[in-house]
Amino acid sequence: MNDSSSNIKVIDVRSDTVTKPTPGMRQAIATAEVGDDVFRDDPTVLHLEEKMARMAGKEAALFVPSGTMGNLICVMAHCSRRGAELLLGDMSHIHLYEQGGCAQIAGVHPRSLKNLPDGTFDLQELEDKIRGDDPHLPVTSLVAIENSHNKCGGKSVSTEWIRQVKQICSKYGLPLHCDGARIFNSCVAEGIDLKTMLKDVDSASICLSKGLGCPIGSVIVGGKELIRAAIRHRKALGGGMRQSGLLAAAGLYALENNIERLNQDHANAKLLAEAINKHGQDRFAVDMKSLDTNIVLMWVDPKLTNPPEVIKRLDEGEPSVKCVQFSPVQVRFTFHLMITREDTDQMINKVYQVISGFINS
Repeated sequence: MNDSSSNIKVIDVRSDTVTKPTPGMRQAIATAEVGDDVFRDDPTVLHLEEKMARMAGKEAALFVPSGTMGNLICVMAHCSRRGAELLLGDMSHIHLYEQGGCAQIAGVHPRSLKNLPDGTFDLQELEDKIRGDDPHLPVTSLVAIENSHNKCGGKSVSTEWIRQVKQICSKYGLPLHCDGARIFNSCVAEGIDLKTMLKDVDSASICLSKGLGCPIGSVIVGGKELIRAAIRHRKALGGGMRQSGLLAAAGLYALENNIERLNQDHANAKLLAEAINKHGQDRFAVDMKSLDTNIVLMWVDPKLTNPPEVIKRLDEGEPSVKCVQFSPVQVRFTFHLMITREDTDQMINKVYQVISGFINS
C-alpha cells in the first residue's frame, strides 16, 4: 500500500486488524440482503450465525461488534451470580488488553494463572486456585483460555492441553471459555477444523476482523441457553446493530475465501523470522519455538538499542515498515492478507538494513 500524502510505499504489520476489504468482499457487502438484527430478522446475520455455529460444532452463535465485547458477553453469561471469579492466564488478552471489563462492567473478579511460553498454564496451578466453599472467598465460576495466544507470539495451543483443562473444569462443574480471536490461525497451523479445535470448550469468541480481513465483527458460539443470555447482554452493552447484514456479508465472504490462505501469512512470518536470526548476530532474535502462526516477536538486545528506536528507523524512508512495541525488549510484526510475498521480501531487506545499522554503529 502507498501513503497517499507522500506516495511512499508502506508495509503495515502493526496488526492483522489493519486490512481493508478486498473487491470481492466489498461486492458481498454491497449486495447483502438485510433486515433488523435487534428484531432478529436480518437474514444475512442469521446465515452467518448458523454457519459459524455449524463450523464450531455448537448449538448457536451470535454476531457482535468486537472480540472484546464477545469475551465480555461470554463472561457475563457464564458468571451471572454476584461474587463470581474468573480464572485466566496472566498474559491473556482478556486480562491485559480489555480494560478489565470483566471487573469494571461485569462485576466478576479475575484471578490470574501464570502463562507459560507456549500459551498454556500449569494444570496443577489451575486446580489449586479453584476455590472451595467458603463465605470469605469469591466463587470460582469460569476458566478462560486464549488460542492462538497473542502475547506468547501467536502460539497455537494444543487440543490435548485444552482437553486436560476441560477435564479439570468438568470435575468442578466449571464452564470453559476460549478467546478465539485468531482461532483460525491455530486451526490452519494445526491442520484441523474449527469443530475439532473447539470440541472441549463451552463458548468461544471468534474474530472476523483479524486474519479473516473483515472490517468489523466477531461471533460468539456456544449452547442455546448461553446465546439466549448473550443476546440480552449484547443489548445492554450497546452491541445490538440494526441492518448489520452488511457486516455479516463480509464475514460470510471471509469464511468462504480467507481461511485456507492464512498459511501464506504463516509462511511469510517464518521468512522474516529466519532472516532476523540469520542477520541479527544474537543482538536481534526470534524464538522459532514460539512461531506457529502469523506473529513475529523480535527480541532487541537492550545493551544495543530499544524497540522505539528500531520502530522509528523501520518507519523512515521507503519502504516504510510499520510495527509495534510489544514489551520493553520486543517488537511485533503481524502478517495478514494485505502483505504479499513481494512485500515480505522488501520488509526483510529493510529490517536487515536497520538491524545492521545498529550492529555496525
